[in-house]
Amino acid sequence: MANICELTGKGPMSGNNVSHAHNKTRRRFMPNLQKKRIWIPEENKWVTVKATAKALKTLDKKGYNAMMKELKNS
Repeated sequence: MANICELTGKGPMSGNNVSHAHNKTRRRFMPNLQKKRIWIPEENKWVTVKATAKALKTLDKKGYNAMMKELKNS
């Protein structure tokens, strides 16, 4: 399973672990993905979405249809 948000398209970033001695090793910063069931009244059904916590806050504010419209445009 890919660690990609279904609503925003955000995925893992890469960077460095930096020790006290300033040694650098590569690491990945994973998005904060959550599984959430969302009720869509227009389609009269539940949809399971794997999205970041930030995307779920935006979903509460804008709604599912507006978020999907933005994702298709970008």
